Amino acid sequence: MRKSEIAVLAIILVSFLIGIYLYPQMSDKMASHWNAQGKVDNHFSKFWGLFLMPFVSVAVFLLFALIPRIDPLKQNIEKFRKYFDRFIISVTLFLFYLYLLTIFWNFGFTFNIIQVIMPAFAVLFFSAGVLMEHSKRNWFIGIRTPWTLSSDKVWEKTNKLGGKLLKIAGIIVLIGIIFVDYAIFTFLLPILVAIVYTVIYSYFEYKKQKKKRK
Repeated sequence: MRKSEIAVLAIILVSFLIGIYLYPQMSDKMASHWNAQGKVDNHFSKFWGLFLMPFVSVAVFLLFALIPRIDPLKQNIEKFRKYFDRFIISVTLFLFYLYLLTIFWNFGFTFNIIQVIMPAFAVLFFSAGVLMEHSKRNWFIGIRTPWTLSSDKVWEKTNKLGGKLLKIAGIIVLIGIIFVDYAIFTFLLPILVAIVYTVIYSYFEYKKQKKKRK
């Protein structure tokens, strides 16, 4: 088993142990979801409030563990595996952080959920950007369009660009800490721009590479 997998399983185990320990102390209904204004708009029973996120973390871990084993281009994943492993840990820590925020909220701690969650998204986006910049052509990780999957050069150029845009998006997300009312825009807009721009870029880059081969 890889060191990253051991680290992820340790984080998941801790989350389950926290849930078991807190179960007798938690109220029957737990706040579980917040809207774009930071207001609670959904509740779970305490079982799902305490254990849904750990179960989600298990599912995410299993998915990430499966990808390098079933991808037809898994030899390419091995070329950037250390970045993939770091990203898996980042995602697991992100979910664990959300889990802790939920618990603290339900124990009566008051904070602006938007402000405290934006730094976590910033780190997650930046981590995804680093992974994307180093990714090689595969079927699961990175910007996968018909044009990037058809050419290693198009893949590399598109994903390097996409990685930079994601890292910039991660920095822009932090603006939401100050301008809470506009946090949804600082969160969604950079991602949408990055996705649309890189898809279009991959098409034109493929056309350019095709002309060079003629």
